[in-house]
Amino acid sequence: MSVSAQRIDMRVNEQVKLLAERAASALGVTVTEYLVRLIQDDAPKVLAGNTNMVLTNTQFDRFAELCKQTKAPSPRILKAIKRLDTEGF
Repeated sequence: MSVSAQRIDMRVNEQVKLLAERAASALGVTVTEYLVRLIQDDAPKVLAGNTNMVLTNTQFDRFAELCKQTKAPSPRILKAIKRLDTEGF
């Protein structure tokens, strides 16, 4: 199975470019490899922060009770669920 490389084009100011080049050089990698590492390290944390929720027992109990009282999902909610499913969430 081959994985095709995708391209991300971006523009940054000279200071940011030089900083990325210096950091990549310090690690002995290319700027591309450096940026890929940053994305691979940071993106899961960002996504986890937006998808995971920690509740106290009291909050969870209240949530569970409200779920029992809730009406069927609206068409708007169903559309959002379908979108999340297609995006792999």
